[in-house]
Amino acid sequence: MLASLLLACTIVGWPQVLRELSLRTERMLPTKPQFPAVDTASLSPTRQAIIATARQEFNQQPRGTKYSQGIPEDWCADFVSWILREAGAPLQNPHSGSWRIPGTFTLREYYQSAGRFRPADGSYTPRPGDVAIYRGSPIFRDHTNIVLRMHDGVLTTVGGNEGNHIRVHVNHAKQYDGLLGYGVLAE
Repeated sequence: MLASLLLACTIVGWPQVLRELSLRTERMLPTKPQFPAVDTASLSPTRQAIIATARQEFNQQPRGTKYSQGIPEDWCADFVSWILREAGAPLQNPHSGSWRIPGTFTLREYYQSAGRFRPADGSYTPRPGDVAIYRGSPIFRDHTNIVLRMHDGVLTTVGGNEGNHIRVHVNHAKQYDGLLGYGVLAE
């Protein structure tokens, strides 16, 4: 497999091979649902802004480097960081002080040190605007996305770098493997 990949890169070049790998990954993901209706009437202004900003980015589908300050990297945590900053609830990277937290481990570390991490053990019901954090998920691996709603045991999220796009994902209980917990807003 590696020899074939290297040969392909030599013949057609890295950009083409990376596009093809992205397309293959995209085909393995569920079909792209529309951005769901989210009842924001009872939410705080910050949570409303998070949902509105996430909806706008979902509709526009910009490249991931928009969220990573131009750095080509896995960008799920960059997307979450950017959305929260734009909505008026910026994070603070515990290592650099930046608004951007580019990794899921550091994102979880941030919420834990702030006393705002809630484990996914059933003791907390996530709210729109919370941040879902995964580790070793069979669907997402190490990943993070934003909660849109939790209804009848079904968690609906929006995240970046899902098949190299911004996607809405509907997580039924059987798909919670790897969900560590939620980062909650300081309200």
